Amino acid sequence: MKIAVGIEYDGSGFNGWQYQENGVSVQDKVEHALGFVADHPVRVVCAGRTDTGVHALAQVVHFDSHSQRSERSWVFGANANLPKTVAVIWAREVPEAFHARFSAQSRRYRYVIFNRHVRPTFLAYRVTWDHRPLDVERMAEAAVCLVGEHDFSAYRASQCQAKTPVRTVHQLNVFRKDDLIIIDIQANAFLHHMVRNIAGVLMTIGAGEQPVAWSQQVLHSRERALGGVTAPPYGLYLVDVDYGPDFDLPKTTHTQLVW
Repeated sequence: MKIAVGIEYDGSGFNGWQYQENGVSVQDKVEHALGFVADHPVRVVCAGRTDTGVHALAQVVHFDSHSQRSERSWVFGANANLPKTVAVIWAREVPEAFHARFSAQSRRYRYVIFNRHVRPTFLAYRVTWDHRPLDVERMAEAAVCLVGEHDFSAYRASQCQAKTPVRTVHQLNVFRKDDLIIIDIQANAFLHHMVRNIAGVLMTIGAGEQPVAWSQQVLHSRERALGGVTAPPYGLYLVDVDYGPDFDLPKTTHTQLVW
């Protein structure tokens, strides 16, 4: 049978989601824990691979198993074998047609900026610190042109392996909450470093170092070299993967976050 699992993790201690020979990955820890419960090796497929230092509140994976286990056993058995920075939130048996990556209709990320002149302490590695006074209204205005279907070549990493740079951004909101500036973006899919490159452009505009129209100029250029610095990974969170009503998967709540 095929099992889907919802996972959250603090990515600051991992070399990203994907398994790699030199470095600790979230995938390796999750497969080991689920394999212990299944009593056989498990290989998972995820909704979206996250980079080193990137966090997830609603990562979704699927895997196949011939072992009969209750949903509760998958959750608590896996968590008993996971580090404290990774947790399985739910587990569901799903139809054979389900695919964690290709069945997803949209994904949503949040990028959290700690905006004050003194660096954070308790939120270190969970937010991106920018000491420059950022104008959130300029950032929000600059974000408008990125909504819709566009060629995001200028906003993807040079090593991005996606077959097409065209993506559809459904919504892109920028707002402030005390010392935090939050970029909330939902799209059908994302390119490598796409959110971090958008954040970098918007932060540069918010600091007054480029005009509001620069975000659109970068977009139309389709040249990554014109897009400025890629923002750090620490403030980036995968917060939702939407599969529509057909699969009836649980929605993860984010009550543990102040933002």
